[in-house]
Amino acid sequence: MRDYGLETKKRIEFIRGVIGSAGADGIVYGNSGGKDSALVGILCKMACDNTVGIIMPCGSKRNYEMDKTDAEKIAGQYNIATRLIDLSDVKDSLTRAIGEKARLNEAAFTNIAPRLRMATLYAVASSENRLVAGTGNRSEGYMGYFTKWGDGAFDFNPIADLTVTEIYEFLRHLDAPGFIISKAPSAGLFDGQTDEAEMHITYRSIDNFLLSGEVNKNDLAVIEKFHKTSEHKRKMPLTYEEKKT
Repeated sequence: MRDYGLETKKRIEFIRGVIGSAGADGIVYGNSGGKDSALVGILCKMACDNTVGIIMPCGSKRNYEMDKTDAEKIAGQYNIATRLIDLSDVKDSLTRAIGEKARLNEAAFTNIAPRLRMATLYAVASSENRLVAGTGNRSEGYMGYFTKWGDGAFDFNPIADLTVTEIYEFLRHLDAPGFIISKAPSAGLFDGQTDEAEMHITYRSIDNFLLSGEVNKNDLAVIEKFHKTSEHKRKMPLTYEEKKT
């Protein structure tokens, strides 16, 4: 197990260094009410008092209920400033506008919410000289379980090297409330959605593979498929370069 006391100090130093080098006045992040955003919020608040979490419901019923409540509770416990920006009407308007010219498939429709949230965070950041903190973990990153130019867009990410297993260990070290640790991981994109159900694999299996290389044949096939098909998400966009002769 990692030394999470030392990890806390090192990550606080990292965050302060990023803010200082950018000449920023503060941090903004998406407070979804989940484990990853909770850990990012806690670490950022420790490093920078001018940290604000934005709760951004976007059409899903659970966004207004469990997610909002959990987000407010975790922010309250760690004295993190919170704002709520409702994106549901924006999503509906954009969906209607696009629908007049193109037929949206399920993936395109689902990814609208994360991209609207990204645009919102960067608008706040630009207006208030803040940096956007990312909230994705190593397990999601390896599987490509994030939206390109949505939650995959940020200025810095203090937890990107941590698996889901390690996220939970870190939260326990920081005395995070039990409801955050026991909550099923979910992007909250639609009611009833969970990460593991969508990927058809548990985070335990993914993390065992990443941390020890141990995995059964069926789970390995799932992991390899997700990792391969999402490779483009982990690379910078392709650009033309003149070949030198």
